Amino acid sequence: MAAVDPAAAQVGLTPGMTLADAQARTPLLRTVVHRPDLDDALLAQVLEDFGRFTPMIALDPPHGVMLDVTGCAHLFGDETGLARALKGRVGRAGLQARVALAGTPQCARALARFGSGGLFTPEQDRVAVRRLPVAALELPDKVEQALRRAGLKRIGDLDDRPRAPLAARFGADFPARLARVLGDEDVRITSHRPPPPIVVDRIFFEPISAPEDVERVLSVLLVETADRLDQAGLGGRVFEAGFYRVDGVTRRIMTRTGRPTRDADVILRLFRERLAALANPLDPGFGFDQIRMAVITAETLAQTQRSLDGDRPTDEDFSRLIDRLTARLGPEAVLRFAPYDSHMPERAQRMIPAAAHVSDGDWPAPDPDAPPLRPLQMFHPPQPVETLAEVPDGSPLRFRWRRILHQVVRSEGPERINGEWWRAPDQRTRDYYRVEDSEGRRFWLFRQGLYGETAEPRWFIHGLFA
Repeated sequence: MAAVDPAAAQVGLTPGMTLADAQARTPLLRTVVHRPDLDDALLAQVLEDFGRFTPMIALDPPHGVMLDVTGCAHLFGDETGLARALKGRVGRAGLQARVALAGTPQCARALARFGSGGLFTPEQDRVAVRRLPVAALELPDKVEQALRRAGLKRIGDLDDRPRAPLAARFGADFPARLARVLGDEDVRITSHRPPPPIVVDRIFFEPISAPEDVERVLSVLLVETADRLDQAGLGGRVFEAGFYRVDGVTRRIMTRTGRPTRDADVILRLFRERLAALANPLDPGFGFDQIRMAVITAETLAQTQRSLDGDRPTDEDFSRLIDRLTARLGPEAVLRFAPYDSHMPERAQRMIPAAAHVSDGDWPAPDPDAPPLRPLQMFHPPQPVETLAEVPDGSPLRFRWRRILHQVVRSEGPERINGEWWRAPDQRTRDYYRVEDSEGRRFWLFRQGLYGETAEPRWFIHGLFA
């Protein structure tokens, strides 16, 4: 048996008992098949819903949730109001819970799992933990039995003993485990998701469901978020709106910007576009009783000077266009070129989402007085050509490409690019030439392989200059 309800526990049934023994004691026993996967799914849903109380929340296996409510109790009046709200959410979901609030996570876990729960001040939690059985240390069965045989049945019995003999008898980690349960050592929880740097909430006494009400709340939250970003000298890159329904379902909508911003009107337009483009529309159900705006990613943003006529810089207008297209079409549909650290010309750039802030560096600045080193149009893969060279290692005198013969009148090169042996060990050296034919057309040719390295080096056209 995996679990028993209170009625079964009163007649002496316990988890771990075989089904045959349980039915022998209680012939009219009602059983349900245990589905651990459904338990995990329900606990994950509870975890998402309880994110309304604090951003710092984590699972506490096997069937608990741990919340760090530091600085959050005032949102519910006080710690008593917070505990009442927690129990109310659990009760409306048809579940039973025991809530304990203490100074450290391990102390609260022990009081909730092995005690009666409750709210404890830093002075009270140690006294309450000392009354708990040694099972609250969650030690192996053999160690727990050894403690009981030695007459150490409660945490207080261990707390009164010197730590060194306990470590010698029950293991070096035993004193640390005891200190954590007693609250002497604080090991903070690891949140199931990184807490955002800026979070703004609105809790409603009456749930809202109308789209205009939702948009009005988003506008208010964004104004407050922008104000907090301004005070911190930051600009948001990724904004997330969390919608908490009365029935416990949570929906998160995220939007990204091409550059840091704290313009509430711009972000609100992006959320409008994002909500309108959702494949699964936002369903309020019986209404939202809380909406949260979180800045997931923020960067330093200095104050900018506008022009005297109030116009914004052109780059900012272009960035807003990218943001709107990304919000409507998705980040995978709006791409841009970014430099990539590679010797090979066909791999020296890559396509990334236009709103992403990812790059291997800046594009090399061209010399305005020098001819372009790379063509505007490149072929991938390079196209083979037939050439006639003056000398084996020299530039071509003429070449045939797509059945047309081109007479070379000017050439510049070679620019030698060695193969990237760490990617393709058999890649050959390339000698690139910029050539111009008799009609003024300019090409970018290269010879793959050197005489002496290969019997017949081949020529290719890699691009066309404007």
